[in-house]
Amino acid sequence: MVKKRIKFLLKVLLTGAALYLVFNKIDTKATWKVIQSAHPGWLLLAWLFFIASKVFSAIRLNIYFKDIGLQITETKNLKLYAIGMFYNLFLPGGIGGDGYKVYLLNKLHQTPVKQLINCVVLDRGNGLAVLLWLMFALMLFVNIRLEFFLPFYWLGWLGLVLLPFGFYLVMYLFFRPFMGSIPSSTGYSFLNQVLQLFSAFFILMSLGVGQQFIPYLFVFLVSSTVSVLPLTIGGVGARELVFVLAHEYVGINQNVAVAFSLLFFLVTVMTSVSGVFFKYRE
Repeated sequence: MVKKRIKFLLKVLLTGAALYLVFNKIDTKATWKVIQSAHPGWLLLAWLFFIASKVFSAIRLNIYFKDIGLQITETKNLKLYAIGMFYNLFLPGGIGGDGYKVYLLNKLHQTPVKQLINCVVLDRGNGLAVLLWLMFALMLFVNIRLEFFLPFYWLGWLGLVLLPFGFYLVMYLFFRPFMGSIPSSTGYSFLNQVLQLFSAFFILMSLGVGQQFIPYLFVFLVSSTVSVLPLTIGGVGARELVFVLAHEYVGINQNVAVAFSLLFFLVTVMTSVSGVFFKYRE
Protein backbone atom coordinates (compact mmCIF):
# COMPACT_ATOMS: atom_id res chain seq x y z
CA MET A 1 0.00 0.00 0.00
CA VAL A 2 2.83 2.39 0.89
CA LYS A 3 4.58 1.69 -2.44
CA LYS A 4 1.37 2.41 -4.35
CA ARG A 5 0.95 5.72 -2.54
CA ILE A 6 4.55 6.68 -3.26
CA LYS A 7 4.11 5.81 -6.95
CA PHE A 8 0.91 7.83 -7.09
CA LEU A 9 2.61 10.80 -5.42
CA LEU A 10 5.47 10.60 -7.93
CA LYS A 11 2.93 10.56 -10.78
CA VAL A 12 1.25 13.66 -9.34
CA LEU A 13 4.61 15.43 -9.07
CA LEU A 14 5.66 14.45 -12.61
CA THR A 15 2.27 15.49 -13.99
CA GLY A 16 2.52 18.85 -12.24
CA ALA A 17 6.11 19.37 -13.41
CA ALA A 18 5.24 18.50 -17.02
CA LEU A 19 2.23 20.83 -17.06
CA TYR A 20 4.32 23.59 -15.46
CA LEU A 21 6.91 23.28 -18.23
CA VAL A 22 4.20 23.24 -20.90
CA PHE A 23 2.34 26.33 -19.70
CA ASN A 24 5.57 28.23 -19.21
CA LYS A 25 6.53 27.65 -22.84
CA ILE A 26 3.24 28.57 -24.50
CA ASP A 27 1.03 31.62 -24.71
CA THR A 28 -1.90 30.43 -22.57
CA LYS A 29 -4.24 33.16 -23.81
CA ALA A 30 -3.50 32.31 -27.43
CA THR A 31 -3.96 28.60 -26.70
CA TRP A 32 -7.31 29.24 -25.02
CA LYS A 33 -8.45 31.28 -28.05
CA VAL A 34 -7.49 28.36 -30.30
CA ILE A 35 -9.57 25.99 -28.14
CA GLN A 36 -12.53 28.39 -28.19
CA SER A 37 -12.36 28.53 -31.99
CA ALA A 38 -12.76 24.75 -32.34
CA HIS A 39 -15.66 23.76 -34.60
CA PRO A 40 -18.14 21.58 -32.62
CA GLY A 41 -19.13 19.53 -35.68
CA TRP A 42 -15.58 18.32 -36.26
CA LEU A 43 -15.19 17.62 -32.53
CA LEU A 44 -18.34 15.49 -32.51
CA LEU A 45 -16.99 13.50 -35.44
CA ALA A 46 -13.67 13.08 -33.62
CA TRP A 47 -15.49 11.76 -30.55
CA LEU A 48 -17.52 9.24 -32.57
CA PHE A 49 -14.41 7.92 -34.31
CA PHE A 50 -12.61 7.65 -30.97
CA ILE A 51 -15.50 5.61 -29.53
CA ALA A 52 -15.39 3.33 -32.58
CA SER A 53 -11.64 2.86 -32.11
CA LYS A 54 -12.20 1.67 -28.54
CA VAL A 55 -14.84 -0.81 -29.70
CA PHE A 56 -12.28 -2.47 -31.99
CA SER A 57 -9.71 -2.38 -29.20
CA ALA A 58 -12.13 -4.23 -26.91
CA ILE A 59 -12.82 -6.84 -29.60
CA ARG A 60 -9.06 -7.41 -29.92
CA LEU A 61 -8.80 -8.12 -26.20
CA ASN A 62 -11.68 -10.60 -26.39
CA ILE A 63 -9.80 -12.50 -29.10
CA TYR A 64 -7.02 -13.13 -26.59
CA PHE A 65 -9.55 -14.14 -23.94
CA LYS A 66 -10.91 -16.77 -26.32
CA ASP A 67 -7.36 -18.07 -26.87
CA ILE A 68 -7.21 -19.05 -23.18
CA GLY A 69 -10.69 -20.59 -23.22
CA LEU A 70 -12.50 -17.65 -21.63
CA GLN A 71 -15.85 -17.14 -23.33
CA ILE A 72 -17.58 -13.83 -22.65
CA THR A 73 -20.01 -12.01 -24.92
CA GLU A 74 -18.86 -8.95 -26.81
CA THR A 75 -21.45 -6.87 -24.95
CA LYS A 76 -20.07 -7.85 -21.54
CA ASN A 77 -16.54 -7.40 -22.84
CA LEU A 78 -17.31 -3.86 -24.04
CA LYS A 79 -18.78 -2.98 -20.65
CA LEU A 80 -15.69 -4.38 -18.91
CA TYR A 81 -13.44 -2.44 -21.28
CA ALA A 82 -15.32 0.81 -20.58
CA ILE A 83 -14.95 0.32 -16.82
CA GLY A 84 -11.25 -0.38 -17.36
CA MET A 85 -10.88 2.89 -19.29
CA PHE A 86 -12.50 4.77 -16.40
CA TYR A 87 -10.19 3.14 -13.86
CA ASN A 88 -7.09 3.86 -15.97
CA LEU A 89 -7.94 7.53 -16.31
CA PHE A 90 -9.57 8.46 -13.02
CA LEU A 91 -8.07 5.99 -10.54
CA PRO A 92 -4.41 5.87 -11.61
CA GLY A 93 -3.14 5.29 -8.10
CA GLY A 94 -5.30 2.24 -7.44
CA ILE A 95 -5.81 -1.10 -9.08
CA GLY A 96 -5.95 0.34 -12.60
CA GLY A 97 -8.12 -0.75 -15.51
CA ASP A 98 -6.07 -3.79 -16.51
CA GLY A 99 -5.77 -4.93 -12.92
CA TYR A 100 -9.53 -4.61 -12.50
CA LYS A 101 -10.17 -6.81 -15.55
CA VAL A 102 -7.79 -9.48 -14.26
CA TYR A 103 -9.32 -9.38 -10.77
CA LEU A 104 -12.94 -9.53 -11.92
CA LEU A 105 -12.50 -12.24 -14.56
CA ASN A 106 -10.48 -14.38 -12.17
CA LYS A 107 -13.20 -13.99 -9.56
CA LEU A 108 -16.12 -14.72 -11.89
CA HIS A 109 -14.61 -17.40 -14.15
CA GLN A 110 -11.70 -18.79 -12.06
CA THR A 111 -9.39 -18.17 -15.02
CA PRO A 112 -5.72 -18.32 -13.91
CA VAL A 113 -4.32 -14.87 -13.16
CA LYS A 114 -1.16 -15.52 -15.20
CA GLN A 115 -3.19 -16.24 -18.34
CA LEU A 116 -5.29 -13.11 -17.85
CA ILE A 117 -2.18 -10.99 -17.34
CA ASN A 118 -0.74 -12.41 -20.57
CA CYS A 119 -3.92 -11.32 -22.37
CA VAL A 120 -3.88 -7.72 -21.15
CA VAL A 121 -0.11 -7.37 -21.67
CA LEU A 122 -0.38 -8.72 -25.20
CA ASP A 123 -3.38 -6.49 -25.87
CA ARG A 124 -1.30 -3.45 -24.92
CA GLY A 125 1.77 -4.72 -26.76
CA ASN A 126 -0.07 -5.39 -30.01
CA GLY A 127 -1.61 -1.93 -29.98
CA LEU A 128 1.75 -0.33 -29.23
CA ALA A 129 3.47 -2.24 -32.05
CA VAL A 130 0.92 -1.01 -34.60
CA LEU A 131 1.14 2.53 -33.21
CA LEU A 132 4.93 2.48 -33.66
CA TRP A 133 4.57 1.05 -37.19
CA LEU A 134 2.24 3.90 -38.17
CA MET A 135 4.64 6.38 -36.56
CA PHE A 136 7.48 5.05 -38.72
CA ALA A 137 5.20 5.29 -41.77
CA LEU A 138 4.43 8.97 -41.15
CA MET A 139 8.11 9.61 -40.46
CA LEU A 140 8.69 9.19 -44.21
CA PHE A 141 6.64 12.33 -44.90
CA VAL A 142 7.91 14.63 -42.13
CA ASN A 143 10.98 16.85 -42.31
CA ILE A 144 12.55 16.38 -38.87
CA ARG A 145 15.20 19.01 -38.17
CA LEU A 146 17.17 17.10 -35.57
CA GLU A 147 20.72 15.74 -35.59
CA PHE A 148 20.77 11.94 -35.65
CA PHE A 149 23.27 9.32 -36.77
CA LEU A 150 20.79 8.10 -39.41
CA PRO A 151 18.49 10.21 -41.62
CA PHE A 152 14.95 9.94 -40.25
CA TYR A 153 13.64 8.94 -43.68
CA TRP A 154 15.75 5.78 -43.60
CA LEU A 155 15.00 5.27 -39.92
CA GLY A 156 11.34 5.18 -40.89
CA TRP A 157 11.94 2.50 -43.51
CA LEU A 158 14.08 0.53 -41.06
CA GLY A 159 11.29 0.60 -38.49
CA LEU A 160 8.66 -0.43 -41.04
CA VAL A 161 10.70 -3.47 -42.06
CA LEU A 162 12.12 -4.61 -38.71
CA LEU A 163 9.18 -3.97 -36.39
CA PRO A 164 6.96 -6.81 -37.75
CA PHE A 165 9.84 -9.27 -37.40
CA GLY A 166 10.54 -8.07 -33.87
CA PHE A 167 6.88 -8.40 -32.89
CA TYR A 168 6.66 -11.90 -34.38
CA LEU A 169 9.81 -12.93 -32.49
CA VAL A 170 8.41 -11.68 -29.17
CA MET A 171 5.16 -13.55 -29.86
CA TYR A 172 7.03 -16.75 -30.67
CA LEU A 173 9.28 -16.58 -27.60
CA PHE A 174 6.81 -15.41 -24.95
CA PHE A 175 3.23 -15.74 -26.25
CA ARG A 176 3.26 -18.86 -28.39
CA PRO A 177 -0.29 -19.98 -27.41
CA PHE A 178 -1.58 -16.75 -29.02
CA MET A 179 0.27 -17.13 -32.34
CA GLY A 180 -2.87 -18.15 -34.23
CA SER A 181 -4.51 -14.84 -33.34
CA ILE A 182 -1.82 -12.61 -34.83
CA PRO A 183 -3.67 -11.83 -38.11
CA SER A 184 -7.06 -11.03 -36.55
CA SER A 185 -5.77 -9.20 -33.46
CA THR A 186 -3.31 -7.13 -35.50
CA GLY A 187 -6.08 -6.29 -37.95
CA TYR A 188 -8.20 -4.93 -35.12
CA SER A 189 -5.16 -3.03 -33.82
CA PHE A 190 -4.85 -1.31 -37.20
CA LEU A 191 -8.55 -0.44 -37.16
CA ASN A 192 -8.17 0.93 -33.64
CA GLN A 193 -5.12 3.07 -34.38
CA VAL A 194 -6.28 4.30 -37.80
CA LEU A 195 -9.63 5.38 -36.35
CA GLN A 196 -7.77 7.25 -33.60
CA LEU A 197 -5.67 8.93 -36.28
CA PHE A 198 -8.89 10.01 -37.99
CA SER A 199 -10.17 11.27 -34.63
CA ALA A 200 -6.99 13.31 -34.24
CA PHE A 201 -7.32 14.56 -37.84
CA PHE A 202 -10.88 15.77 -37.20
CA ILE A 203 -9.72 17.67 -34.10
CA LEU A 204 -7.04 19.34 -36.21
CA MET A 205 -9.70 20.25 -38.79
CA SER A 206 -11.82 21.76 -36.00
CA LEU A 207 -8.85 24.00 -35.14
CA GLY A 208 -8.41 25.14 -38.73
CA VAL A 209 -5.19 23.25 -39.46
CA GLY A 210 -5.06 23.00 -43.23
CA GLN A 211 -2.87 20.83 -45.41
CA GLN A 212 0.03 20.74 -42.92
CA PHE A 213 -1.64 18.13 -40.72
CA ILE A 214 0.85 15.26 -41.19
CA PRO A 215 3.51 16.70 -38.81
CA TYR A 216 0.83 17.09 -36.14
CA LEU A 217 -0.32 13.49 -36.62
CA PHE A 218 3.28 12.28 -36.47
CA VAL A 219 3.89 14.07 -33.17
CA PHE A 220 0.52 12.78 -31.95
CA LEU A 221 1.75 9.21 -32.48
CA VAL A 222 5.05 10.00 -30.76
CA SER A 223 3.19 11.53 -27.82
CA SER A 224 0.83 8.54 -27.68
CA THR A 225 3.86 6.27 -27.37
CA VAL A 226 5.25 8.40 -24.54
CA SER A 227 1.88 8.56 -22.75
CA VAL A 228 1.80 4.75 -22.61
CA LEU A 229 4.63 4.94 -20.07
CA PRO A 230 3.17 5.12 -16.53
CA LEU A 231 4.88 8.42 -15.72
CA THR A 232 1.97 10.84 -15.36
CA ILE A 233 -1.71 10.62 -14.46
CA GLY A 234 -3.58 9.42 -17.54
CA GLY A 235 -0.72 10.62 -19.74
CA VAL A 236 -1.63 14.24 -18.90
CA GLY A 237 1.34 16.56 -19.23
CA ALA A 238 3.53 14.01 -20.99
CA ARG A 239 1.59 14.28 -24.27
CA GLU A 240 1.48 18.08 -24.13
CA LEU A 241 5.18 18.31 -23.30
CA VAL A 242 6.06 16.22 -26.36
CA PHE A 243 4.10 18.64 -28.58
CA VAL A 244 5.82 21.67 -27.04
CA LEU A 245 9.30 20.18 -27.41
CA ALA A 246 8.63 18.91 -30.93
CA HIS A 247 7.37 22.14 -32.46
CA GLU A 248 10.82 23.48 -33.34
CA TYR A 249 11.90 20.18 -34.94
CA VAL A 250 8.89 19.47 -37.17
CA GLY A 251 7.50 22.97 -37.76
CA ILE A 252 4.20 22.91 -35.85
CA ASN A 253 2.55 25.74 -33.94
CA GLN A 254 2.97 24.94 -30.24
CA ASN A 255 -0.20 26.78 -29.16
CA VAL A 256 -2.29 24.88 -31.70
CA ALA A 257 -0.48 21.65 -30.77
CA VAL A 258 -1.22 22.00 -27.05
CA ALA A 259 -4.83 22.99 -27.78
CA PHE A 260 -5.14 19.87 -29.94
CA SER A 261 -3.65 17.70 -27.19
CA LEU A 262 -6.00 19.07 -24.54
CA LEU A 263 -9.03 18.55 -26.81
CA PHE A 264 -7.96 14.98 -27.51
CA PHE A 265 -7.71 14.41 -23.76
CA LEU A 266 -11.22 15.85 -23.40
CA VAL A 267 -12.48 13.34 -25.99
CA THR A 268 -10.78 10.56 -24.01
CA VAL A 269 -12.40 11.73 -20.76
CA MET A 270 -15.86 11.94 -22.34
CA THR A 271 -15.51 8.35 -23.56
CA SER A 272 -14.06 7.00 -20.32
CA VAL A 273 -16.88 8.46 -18.23
CA SER A 274 -19.17 5.78 -19.72
CA GLY A 275 -17.39 3.33 -17.43
CA VAL A 276 -19.13 4.95 -14.42
CA PHE A 277 -22.55 3.97 -15.82
CA PHE A 278 -21.53 0.35 -16.42
CA LYS A 279 -19.79 0.10 -13.05
CA TYR A 280 -22.90 1.38 -11.29
CA ARG A 281 -25.08 -1.21 -13.05
CA GLU A 282 -22.81 -4.17 -12.17
